[in-house]
Amino acid sequence: MTGIVVERKINLVRVAHVYYTHKDIETARRFLDDFGLKECKRFGNKTYYRGYSREPFLYCAIEGDEPSFGGAAFVVETPEDLELASRTIPGASEIYDLTDAPGGGRCVTFHDPVDNFPFHLVHGQTQLDEEIVLPELNFNFPGNKNRGGGQYQRFDKRPAPVHKLGHFGMCVTNFDKAFEFYTSRFNFYPSDLGHNPEGKNVIAFNRLMRGKELVDHHTFFFFEGPKAHVHHSSFETHDFDTQVLGHDWLRHRGWENCWGIGRHVMGSQIFDYWFDASKFILEHYVDGDLCNDSQETVVSEASHKNLYVWGPDLPPTFLE
Repeated sequence: MTGIVVERKINLVRVAHVYYTHKDIETARRFLDDFGLKECKRFGNKTYYRGYSREPFLYCAIEGDEPSFGGAAFVVETPEDLELASRTIPGASEIYDLTDAPGGGRCVTFHDPVDNFPFHLVHGQTQLDEEIVLPELNFNFPGNKNRGGGQYQRFDKRPAPVHKLGHFGMCVTNFDKAFEFYTSRFNFYPSDLGHNPEGKNVIAFNRLMRGKELVDHHTFFFFEGPKAHVHHSSFETHDFDTQVLGHDWLRHRGWENCWGIGRHVMGSQIFDYWFDASKFILEHYVDGDLCNDSQETVVSEASHKNLYVWGPDLPPTFLE
């Protein structure tokens, strides 16, 4: 992988959706409903879920023999980016139509060159006509009261509605090769890098470098470990009250909490991780950091103390 020479980087715009295969599809659907995703289409062995943004879908649940992660998809900036990917990434597919998926569009699929997990690039999806806008609440602070007399905060118990897919993370077996591949082929840029005591980088929180445009602190993170696997996929919800309502809903419905609620350091998100029906980890988050090209990479030691400011104790197996 050393010394990769490319024509130019493939420009990614945002992370779009993820694919997961479940053996027990009915239980998987129940979790996804309780998590706050909305079913929008069934076709064959696939069930598609959207949020309340304009994205045509965020999650595809596939019925199969064994649970597996089918990769994440990123939107590329132009048709030329899709063609470049198909032509220059080793083992990449030809461009094909997303005939049966909500929003349609065209896609190129390749597999990670070290750990062989799928990775998808899409263009030309039709966005939904309207995005649902949820109300932004006013809060009373000790020195600044933003709600007048009789303006109460009242809530209904319900799942936390998902807005968008924010990021996904992988455990990779060779950090250096993964980092070189993704940062040389695509406009990924590390917002945070973490190194071990010997000084070797072992974790990266990568954003999409899009000039002065503000983007999420990270859309794709990976860390080095002995066995490659998906760590989690993370979905943004509306605000902290919505997140805690969702936490209580999942808890009362009998699902297993993985870790949360708490506040991260790198990215600053308030996090809440849950195990789904197949023991994959999905996250609700709110209040993540934004960056543009004026923020340089922050380098620090990779340690548990850098993972969260407050929240429950870190589960001992969280980064396995």
